[in-house]
Amino acid sequence: MTDPLTIALDVMGGDTGADVVLPAALRALQKRADLQLILVGDEEIIRRDLQALGAADNRRLTVQHASQHVDMDEQPSHALRFKKDSSMRVAINLVKEGRAQACVSAGNTGALMATARYVLKTLPGIDRPAICTALPTMTGHTWMLDLGANVDSSAEQLFQFGLMGSVLAGAVDDNSNPRVGLLNIGEEEMKGSETVREASTLCSSGVLNYVGFIEGDDIYSGKVDVVACDGYVGNIALKSSEGIAKMISFYIKREFSRNLLTRLAALVAMPVLKAFRRQIDPRRYNGASLLGLRGIVIKSHGGADVLAFANAIHVAVVEVEQKVPERIRSQLHSVLSRRQAG
Repeated sequence: MTDPLTIALDVMGGDTGADVVLPAALRALQKRADLQLILVGDEEIIRRDLQALGAADNRRLTVQHASQHVDMDEQPSHALRFKKDSSMRVAINLVKEGRAQACVSAGNTGALMATARYVLKTLPGIDRPAICTALPTMTGHTWMLDLGANVDSSAEQLFQFGLMGSVLAGAVDDNSNPRVGLLNIGEEEMKGSETVREASTLCSSGVLNYVGFIEGDDIYSGKVDVVACDGYVGNIALKSSEGIAKMISFYIKREFSRNLLTRLAALVAMPVLKAFRRQIDPRRYNGASLLGLRGIVIKSHGGADVLAFANAIHVAVVEVEQKVPERIRSQLHSVLSRRQAG
């Protein structure tokens, strides 16, 4: 590992690119005196914008030129084959080379996963990497994976998702015994597909603190610390939740602005509303981990603002400090050894 802590940022990724990434980088540097950042992208644009931000001479920022960038709607296979000097690819290469300990990108999710998997490879015992992020609950937060990287996951892969999520929760939350649940259409043992029922058997082997099946309404109840599911199901659940949050916000705003009396009520309720908004603010949970790789890669939302992208950088810092890939590797080695002995 490099010393001090060094993170590579894909400056050209996402909907807004440098306009968000560079101010977020400066925000992250203010919070961590031991942090250094490598800014990957069009050097001319980066240096021009750093000059405008008054950060051209910041010694904790290094610029790494990349002549290409990956479009948000670009096919992953095209990016992998023809964009070998993209800001995304170069940032991931820096992790492989040991010049950076993690990479953060708001770019094309499919291309990021394909490139990271090709460059960094998966850990021994992991079939496929999974996208994992924290979601707010009534008691704090829960970790959910996979959120879209894999569809039609096998029972073994669902078990691996639960294992990786458990390791992440243990490392980041200092939780010695994270509760793991499998997302299903019911809590009864006979419910769900054959694959999910088989995954439940694997999860019950004693390796995990497995609590059984959970339904969609339990994702936010605080019943479990880790929710494992197929990427198809997980992505739909996540997007549905985001849509519900937007709808609730819409109705609250509409009802409080209906007339003078409701506007006055809104003023009285403003402290409560602000606290509620802070609690469920998706920017606070921005930064999804690509778990199962031999390096740390964090996916930021493509439309992230400065606060959200800075949080994604923070996620990368925490995973570096907690040595998440090494912990997953160690746990997997233990599982594989048990199976061979059995």
